[in-house]
Amino acid sequence: MAVADDLDRATDSQWDWVAEHTRTYLASGGTEGHENNGVRTLVLATTGRRTGLPRRTCLIYGSAGDEFVVVASKGGADEHPEWFTNLLAEPSVGVQVGTHRFTARARVASPAERESLWPRMAQIFPLYDEYAQKTDREIPVVLLTPQRAPRS
Repeated sequence: MAVADDLDRATDSQWDWVAEHTRTYLASGGTEGHENNGVRTLVLATTGRRTGLPRRTCLIYGSAGDEFVVVASKGGADEHPEWFTNLLAEPSVGVQVGTHRFTARARVASPAERESLWPRMAQIFPLYDEYAQKTDREIPVVLLTPQRAPRS
């Protein structure tokens, strides 16, 4: 089960440029890397479904109310990204958005939610529409819901 504290000890993405972005983001406390080439990014920590170890990556995000929205595009590849298959197995995730860290619960958007969220995410990052044309799979849209501390 990934939580906010796992962001510091998680293994980086296998993609060097993503790993470097993630390290810069976290080393700066979120003051660098949140805005990247005109889009906002967050850091996501998931639990490896086979290893049980925390994994992290940077993702472009949008928002819907109090939830954060990410897209499991993997550049239009025919298979889902590892972070997505990890959160399907264990939906508790650690998230950093700018300087704010929290534990969240991840869930795949319902078909109705996806219908309204996809165009919003494609407006943020137009390549998503191109990625969708490259693959036969429906690219998942994921909502990250911050978990509130229990009240006493």
